[in-house]
Amino acid sequence: MESKATVDFIRMSPRKMRLVADEVRGYEYPEAADILRAIPRKSARIILKALNSAVANARVLNPEVDVNTLYIRKIFIDAGPMLKRIMPRARGRGDRILKRTSRLTIVLSDEN
Repeated sequence: MESKATVDFIRMSPRKMRLVADEVRGYEYPEAADILRAIPRKSARIILKALNSAVANARVLNPEVDVNTLYIRKIFIDAGPMLKRIMPRARGRGDRILKRTSRLTIVLSDEN
């Protein structure tokens, strides 16, 4: 049985989020949650919240599921839409500032 959680429009670049996502890929839920609590990054808090949401989704789909056997089957970060801003520069010019966003998808499974 698989359960899934997605988070869209995360105001952080995908590159920064992938650093944390790579640390927990393939781990079981309790161990991944402990790792995420120990990482002092903003993206770790966001991924932990999505992981807890995926576990809650698994409980809704199958109330008898043992959450200790769930593991992270897939976790991936995609680029979301970019906010485009202009920063004034010298001599009447302007530089484009790209404020990147991310999309997070976590898939949990209890079967090998």
